[in-house]
Amino acid sequence: MLELRDLSGGYGDGSVLNGLSLTVEEGQVVALLGRNGAGKTTTMRAIFNLLPQLTGSVTLRGESLRDLAPYEVSQRGVALVPQGRRIFPSLTVEENLLIGARPPRSDTNLRWTVDEIYSLFPVLRERGRVRGTLLSGGEQQMLTLARSLMTQPLLLLCDEPSEGLAPVMVDRVREVLQRLRAAGLSILLAEQNLDLALSVADVAYIIEEGRVIWHGTSAELLANEDVQATYLGIRIQED
Repeated sequence: MLELRDLSGGYGDGSVLNGLSLTVEEGQVVALLGRNGAGKTTTMRAIFNLLPQLTGSVTLRGESLRDLAPYEVSQRGVALVPQGRRIFPSLTVEENLLIGARPPRSDTNLRWTVDEIYSLFPVLRERGRVRGTLLSGGEQQMLTLARSLMTQPLLLLCDEPSEGLAPVMVDRVREVLQRLRAAGLSILLAEQNLDLALSVADVAYIIEEGRVIWHGTSAELLANEDVQATYLGIRIQED
């Protein structure tokens, strides 16, 4: 579905990505892990050609995205759930959903309508006529996920979807991502919450200073306490 090869670049004189490569297969969920400042959000921006300086290749189903404007990348089937949510606060929930909605694609069996969205996110049905400013942080995150699905994506990029959420809403995000995985949607998930990431992802990449320093299956990472401690700063307490 997605292949990044030797991505390097950043902002101004600073280099954030340094030869980063990764692959997301069709229907696969890939977790992108790393400490703050490792380059996770910059990787998401690179896919949309939002870096002033970038070298390397980005392909979606074998088609290069490197020379496309961000809106053209979106039209090809890539959707972003941005860090910090960024809904339209003056619009209602339903208006947020409809503002970027696209007709179903012919190259995927997935179809997202308002009714299907409300089935996946019941709280949004209840809040359909409520303006974004009146939503809780968790409700805003659900809306951001839902709005991205309305663009009929082939690939969903999720940038820190659990950030700032109460535990009950983190569990709700986990449930939604697991349902999307079961439906066959390809997802690249950048996440600080290791438990959430490994409960959803098939494969994990750990990056540091803009390069991959470890990758393997989620089960392999879950079982490898040394890698968790060395690269993610997670210490397992002994009984």
